[in-house]
Amino acid sequence: MHRRAEITIEPLYPRGRLLGGSSTGGSQKVSKLAALAAARKKKDNAEATGATPKLQSTTSVALLDKLSGNRKPNESIAKGYKEGEHRFKSPTLTGEVHTLGGQTRKYPTRKRKDPSPPPINHAPVEPDQVPMDVEPHSLAPIVESPSLFARTMLDSSMSSQDPSRKDLVSFAAFFSPLYASAVNPAESNPFAGPSPDDIVANAQNSKGVKQSSKGHKSSVKPNTTDKAINVLTDGVSKVAVDDTSRTKSKNLDVLAEFKKARKKNAANFVVIGHVDAGKSTLMGRLLYDLKVVDQRTIDKYRKEAETIGKSSFALAWVLDQGTEERSRGVTIDIAMNKFETDKTSFTILDAPGHRDFIPNMIAGASQADFAVLVIDASTGSFESGLKGQTKEHALLVRSMGVQRIVVVINKLDTVQWSKDRFEEIEQQVSAFLTVAGFQPKNISFIPCSGLTGDNIVRRATDPQASWYTGPILIEQLETSEPVSRALEKPLRLTIGDIFRGGVQKPLSISGRVEAGSVQIGDKVLTVPSGETAYVKGIDVDQEPSDWAVAGQNAVLHLTDIDSIHLKSGDVICPPSAPINSITTFTTKILAFEHITPMHVDVHRGRLHAPGRITQLVAVLDKGSGAIVKKKPRLVQPGSVARVVVEMEVAVPLEAPGRVVLRAGGETVAAGLLE
Repeated sequence: MHRRAEITIEPLYPRGRLLGGSSTGGSQKVSKLAALAAARKKKDNAEATGATPKLQSTTSVALLDKLSGNRKPNESIAKGYKEGEHRFKSPTLTGEVHTLGGQTRKYPTRKRKDPSPPPINHAPVEPDQVPMDVEPHSLAPIVESPSLFARTMLDSSMSSQDPSRKDLVSFAAFFSPLYASAVNPAESNPFAGPSPDDIVANAQNSKGVKQSSKGHKSSVKPNTTDKAINVLTDGVSKVAVDDTSRTKSKNLDVLAEFKKARKKNAANFVVIGHVDAGKSTLMGRLLYDLKVVDQRTIDKYRKEAETIGKSSFALAWVLDQGTEERSRGVTIDIAMNKFETDKTSFTILDAPGHRDFIPNMIAGASQADFAVLVIDASTGSFESGLKGQTKEHALLVRSMGVQRIVVVINKLDTVQWSKDRFEEIEQQVSAFLTVAGFQPKNISFIPCSGLTGDNIVRRATDPQASWYTGPILIEQLETSEPVSRALEKPLRLTIGDIFRGGVQKPLSISGRVEAGSVQIGDKVLTVPSGETAYVKGIDVDQEPSDWAVAGQNAVLHLTDIDSIHLKSGDVICPPSAPINSITTFTTKILAFEHITPMHVDVHRGRLHAPGRITQLVAVLDKGSGAIVKKKPRLVQPGSVARVVVEMEVAVPLEAPGRVVLRAGGETVAAGLLE
């Protein structure tokens, strides 16, 4: 025999068994349920014979007595117990006392919601181990009072079952008014007081309520909740919604203020010409000679240009401020700068000459009063430019309404100031501009050199240039006559740029005031978005001002509008006289290429939208405008025609606005809305 069997010590307490096992010795295994049934049978027999059996301390019932804290095994049988009685209580835990075999025992019994007797699932045992005469369902339910945790979590009303725990507070009642309603529904009903909407309505009508309540005494005594609501109502009634403009308008008579100001004549001119004609260098020399740019800045630009091998671009960098423009050596977007003479305040609009940036050039030409056409006089450059952007730019500015043009024949020092070369260029360009629609009296020619500065602000000192005795460039610019302004018409300002200026100026737009006037505090409308805004501040020519009129370049600082409602090409107008957004319009065009029903891009200033020519109405006579041919199939270059254009999206246009039609990267026509 194994040695471990010889030295086995009997355990002090009964060895625990699995469900269905028994703690009794021997090889016979009896389940706990079977033991309870046997104990019940013995008790019944004892009552029948008048004897009280003594339970073994190792039975499951005795173990339950130990767990429940009852150490007195010989107490009398509780009153009211009946033989064979078996009750099923409510699903709550109760503290009833039951007896079994003359012993008072108290332990909990878990109940089910189903009123039918719950099934008893016990572990399978051997058939010969269970007494056949014991009925499992004959046992009385054993119920214990609920624990402190159960009473705290489920309901505070359970505390009433235990008078010794009156200080018990329900967890749900403490943390949630919804559970607190079970304790005192009258005090914590969430619908007892007024709703938030009622509070706001009472606050808005507080004055009327007070007046109507005079002479009527309320029979309901206000409680603490009503007082709190009244305090909240009074606070809401004091809140006022400010739907006025943040900056108060001065209600100025802008036209009268403009006449009193007696400012210098203002003029905008756009600098156009073929790429590499020297436009930026020419304007940089003009600003440098007029002391608008100091020597230190020019030296800085020259040093930076030498590092990348473009020392001759130093003057051009005065206007070309972009990194890409400087690295590529070409103007990409409109460059603006200002200078003043004794009579006039000028704004330079340096337009790009490359064909890829024609839309930007159109945006600059739409803001110009007259144009400066720069032509490269060096051998071969003039001829290539005349076939390139020189011709196209001249046609565009004329189509945009520019009537006066100053032709600057640049780089004449490269041909030793040849008078013959100057006259040759003058003859060819004059013929072309006259055909384009410019009158001879509005065309002037000036020989100069942008790199050396001859005939720009000072006369040429080279003896070879002594043959020219006409006005130099600055003198020719000063002869420009003031352009009439549409001051009496409603406000029209086309947005050219949108930017943020900081905390004080959260959203700003820039553009030229085409018509009307605007002042601080005015309410304006943006088209086509239809959003309104208020003018918080105005800058005219980079100077703060209270107002701006037609013909001025202004920056408007707006409030009460988001930038998503604004884009370049939108129009600012007064709400009382808005501009219409249209999808179809009729225009009288001057054809530069063959025109058929075709897809085109419509340009007007910064506005750029796709559309298509849907109908060729008629071909018109250039002089009288009479109809020459109705419904033509094709419009020849140089002809004037009336066509119908449909837009893919609504755009703000009105007559007599000017538009440019482009297709395939080429300008095919320019028109006037009818």
